[in-house]
Amino acid sequence: MKTHTLYLREDLALAWRNKAIFPWLQTMPGEIFRDKEGRRTLRFEVEQHSYFLKYHQGVGWEEIFKNLLSLRLPIISARNEWQAVQFLQSHHLDTMTLAGYGEKGWNPAKRHSFVITDDLTDTMSLEYLGQQWRQTPPSFKSKYDLIQKLAHIAGTMHKNGMNHRDFYLCHFLLDKSFAETNVYQPSMPIYLIDLHRAQVRKKVPLRWQIKDLGSLYFSAYEVLLTQRDLFRFIKAYTQLPLRQALSQYADLWQQVKLRADKLYAE
Repeated sequence: MKTHTLYLREDLALAWRNKAIFPWLQTMPGEIFRDKEGRRTLRFEVEQHSYFLKYHQGVGWEEIFKNLLSLRLPIISARNEWQAVQFLQSHHLDTMTLAGYGEKGWNPAKRHSFVITDDLTDTMSLEYLGQQWRQTPPSFKSKYDLIQKLAHIAGTMHKNGMNHRDFYLCHFLLDKSFAETNVYQPSMPIYLIDLHRAQVRKKVPLRWQIKDLGSLYFSAYEVLLTQRDLFRFIKAYTQLPLRQALSQYADLWQQVKLRADKLYAE
């Protein structure tokens, strides 16, 4: 059965009311960030408002079989991304804001789809923040609050059935003003982005939980973290007393460390 989904927020629906949406987006001009393997990513403006578009135009059967033979699930649609955004929003986690999405075609090798989000302007990644902290260490409270926030994001996500698959500090964005003050407040949003490989289901399998947490830990290797900082993350992530969190999930934390060390060695 042919699939066809289309949603445009009022601002874009009004601006593009006379356009055939899929052909228009497929070749729409803008600042290109990626254009290969059947996916275009670009920034564009409408009425002086900035947006990001990811357009998938079919990866072909060769790419699908190549992924399957490598025991990887191929990304054949933008649906993953908009459903992951909706999941995060439903659990009150900060992420991108949807401005449009769509999908058409029953053939997975030729399916066209897209997702449009508002551009997250004036932000920086937590990877950059970690580098900054090596020059200008944060206060104890700022570091504590940021660790609590990241643990809350990871714990809420995993507890409710979503794993990210690219769970690195570079995919968390924070307002640029933090770079000037070096003071983090719990009320400040941290936006989780790059969700095109995310998976949502009833329960996150242990191996994907390990992969997410190991990736996050690896990407924080250059940050000035102490053993107590790691314990604070574990306690906040599990929502358990530290002793119980360490004993009950000893194998999990051991596998997370092995995963992070492997990534670092590579």
